[in-house]
Amino acid sequence: MSSAAAHDHCAPESAFIELLGISKHFGGVRALKSVDFAIRPAEVHCLAGENGCGKSTLIKILAGVYAPDEGKIVVDGLGHTHLSPSASQRAGIQIIYQDLSLFPNLSVAENIVFRHHVEKPGRVVRRREMVTQAKVVMSRLDVDLPADEILGRLPIATRQLVAILRALAAEARLVVMDEPTASLTHHEIDALLQTVGVLKSHGIATVFVSHKLEEVMRIAERVTVLRDGQKVGTYPASEMDRYKLSELMTGHKYTSSIKPTYTGKSEPILEVRALTRRGQYEGVDLVVRPGEILGITGRLGSGRTELALTLFGMNPSDSGEIRVKGRPVRLKTNREAVRCGIGYVSEDRLSVGLVMPQSIADNIVVSVLNKLTSSLGLIDGVRRRNTVDRWIEELHIRTKSADQPVQQLSGGNQQRVVLAKWLATNPSILILDSPTVGVDVGAKDGIYQIINALAGRGMAIILISDEVEEVLHQSHRILVMLGGRITASFDPARVSEKELREVISA
Repeated sequence: MSSAAAHDHCAPESAFIELLGISKHFGGVRALKSVDFAIRPAEVHCLAGENGCGKSTLIKILAGVYAPDEGKIVVDGLGHTHLSPSASQRAGIQIIYQDLSLFPNLSVAENIVFRHHVEKPGRVVRRREMVTQAKVVMSRLDVDLPADEILGRLPIATRQLVAILRALAAEARLVVMDEPTASLTHHEIDALLQTVGVLKSHGIATVFVSHKLEEVMRIAERVTVLRDGQKVGTYPASEMDRYKLSELMTGHKYTSSIKPTYTGKSEPILEVRALTRRGQYEGVDLVVRPGEILGITGRLGSGRTELALTLFGMNPSDSGEIRVKGRPVRLKTNREAVRCGIGYVSEDRLSVGLVMPQSIADNIVVSVLNKLTSSLGLIDGVRRRNTVDRWIEELHIRTKSADQPVQQLSGGNQQRVVLAKWLATNPSILILDSPTVGVDVGAKDGIYQIINALAGRGMAIILISDEVEEVLHQSHRILVMLGGRITASFDPARVSEKELREVISA
């Protein structure tokens, strides 16, 4: 593969920023090789690729965090071997990282205009002046946020808007958004995409980095694809669909098909009747059979996760009944749920699902230590090693050693470790809450293959997701939750993606 002009279906005429022949190594690892990347004024440009393809390295070279080993950066016709962070900002380049890099203990106004005051030390900082300056910036986006409110008290979507306003206050000409929609609801995503449109109307370019290909298609004018540190090409977004883009990102063809209707005749393994927890969900009825994948979708706040936590013993219901293998159970703790054969993969793998500094091995066995302990109360090293080796091999966890810290793994491999932790408990029911959030397209496909294999062995799976395409193509049956109630049930073969979206948004 090369980055030759033949691969660039959109010539870089009128670009105000160009990265030409950019290469970067870290030790013996090549992160980028001869990559060209051009950004036009006021365009919306998507940078796409799997984890580890070089997107973050390219962005950090643009931001002045890294200097390239080879190549040059051209800004407004002037060439540079590298940019410093301050030179990057003077050129109007503003990066909004996933963590937003804001000050949660300061007010909205202070976060928006703090750089203006930091760069002019010795002045008396007047709160009223800061609020006035912040309001002027807000007016450019036609938004009205509570300027005196402490930022940490506000929802993630509002904080993200503050990060965009901070970029505007710094006279941005280019705003780079790294995975901006990872924690947003569909409504908040729509609002963010509208904001990108407003930035465009003000002559500000946006580079969008996202795993969610559907969003890329909605917002981008051009798409640059990286694979293994090299540029595959730059393409008009209008010529892309998610399957073509997935193929360019991974080198593999992806097809999408609806699962055949579940035809199992077994007795239900899990039954829920009139389950209610005041203020969270009400009157929930559902049935799951061995080998069935039940999809549950709905907006964030619909009660999906609260219901999942109840089924895992961490959020006891006020009334109703749960039956496992025909027997009523009272699940007051997650240990009771595990004893009943229920496993749960949380949507927040970083803080709930995994102990990030610990090794892969420690994370896998943490839920089954009691099964690995000898009569003397000591962990049996052979059984521990056999358990770890089995799941690393079975789930194809990419690692040089089981002792590697989980925080060094890609998002897809981290999710496989979470799955391994719960599969080691030998569950008959597995609840997966947003199992592919923050995972790239290739890793998603691998996780889907694992889910299908588990169902094929007779495991009952509840798949919770707000990605409509995911539940439509990965479930045998779909339930929609709205306002804490199950409002609709669908056979995926008898509903379109558009119809499902309309029901969810009702």
